[in-house]
Amino acid sequence: MSSSNPNDSPDTPPRRRKRKDYSLLLLAAGIFLFGVAAAGLYYFLQPVTLRIAVGPAGSEDQKLVQALAQTFARDGSPVRLHPITTEGAIESIALLAAKKADLAVARGDLDLPADAQSVAILRKNVVALWSVAGLPAKGAKKRPAPKIKELGDLPGHRVGVIGRTKANVTLLRVILTESGVNPDKVAITQFATSQIAEMARDPTIEAFMAVGPLDSKITIEAITATAKARGEPKFLPIEVSETLAKKHPLYEAEEIPGSTFSPLPPRPEDKIDTVSVNHLIVAPKSLSDTAVGGFVRQLFTVRQTLAREVPSAAKIEKPDTDKDAALPAHQGAAAYIDGNERTFLEKYTDYVWGAILVLSGLGSAGAWLRHYWKRDEREQYSEHRDNLLAIISRVRLAETPEELAAMQNEVDDVLRETLDCYDDQAIEEGDLAAIGLVLDQFNHAVADRRIVIGLVAPEPARMRAL
Repeated sequence: MSSSNPNDSPDTPPRRRKRKDYSLLLLAAGIFLFGVAAAGLYYFLQPVTLRIAVGPAGSEDQKLVQALAQTFARDGSPVRLHPITTEGAIESIALLAAKKADLAVARGDLDLPADAQSVAILRKNVVALWSVAGLPAKGAKKRPAPKIKELGDLPGHRVGVIGRTKANVTLLRVILTESGVNPDKVAITQFATSQIAEMARDPTIEAFMAVGPLDSKITIEAITATAKARGEPKFLPIEVSETLAKKHPLYEAEEIPGSTFSPLPPRPEDKIDTVSVNHLIVAPKSLSDTAVGGFVRQLFTVRQTLAREVPSAAKIEKPDTDKDAALPAHQGAAAYIDGNERTFLEKYTDYVWGAILVLSGLGSAGAWLRHYWKRDEREQYSEHRDNLLAIISRVRLAETPEELAAMQNEVDDVLRETLDCYDDQAIEEGDLAAIGLVLDQFNHAVADRRIVIGLVAPEPARMRAL
């Protein structure tokens, strides 16, 4: 008992049902491949979202990152930002190390993960060191001279450091050591940025340190507060800034121009030597080069426009792409900065060729499977051809018109199934031509046999010649 498709009528020839099955199979395969292609296209066109840890809330860094995220989303950029607000750089770095963030905003001299690399410099934080002379006594016209005129005078005194991060204390100790001062002989007290007024009034604090950009509101507020409470500041130059930068590559030699913190009175009166440390966006080395390159490209594309809304955006700089840099640039950022970004074909040539090879293999496998699936039809074609030859032999022995009619019906069925095989591509045109030759022989044999049994009169020789 043979099974059949319920949608097929009992009279449907098996060959037609099989051809219909093949058509449905090909249609299903086409729909599947279209779905795969559409899903792949959708995947590649989806924007990449990078999580960036930044803090604290309300800080200039947080405002800048939030503005960047909004600009990228508004412009429909291929790389988007998802800000994660933290309590500060230490927590941001912790999230980066725990793989809970893709990017982080932090100072370059903090304890970064071993695989952290620079993506962009948001600003340069310079060190401002100053002492106070004290307020003049009542009725005195001359201001007292400051006790601390240079870094060498700091031993035995206390320095107030603005900011709770240990990095500021570490940086001060490096400065003192390179300046020939024993840091253990200098007392250090840290104050939060909200304790500037308290620090300025503390009589035990005789020198002060702030780390921030040249236009830092916190630094300017601290200098103004100490001048009001304790007298005009005496700025302390870091004369070994060049040497310090060579020994400690994370720091750079810088200058603070005159009148940077105040034009009237000028603070400082003249330029002073100092050091700086980069405040930057970092990413793990494992982060996609394509994603980082796309982010950096977008960042520098919108930087000038964004500076109208967030002035700090104008300070964004490209990281050092030298291989021997203290904090190497991420490969994706370096490729964009150095103009070595690879095109789509350059990136995916190996994948394209691999796909071609796979498709070629699948095509060969498909051809083999098709050949295998149609083996029965090819065998039946051979049987039909042999049957036709056998029928021709039987035609020459037929005695009645009914026998000839029956054999012609057989040939009609054979021809129909042979054409089905051809439609199913089980046989080639050459095979069909061979069947045509056999059919010609059959027709001639039938015509000759009809004459023999007297169904038709023989044609004159002249007509046969025509």
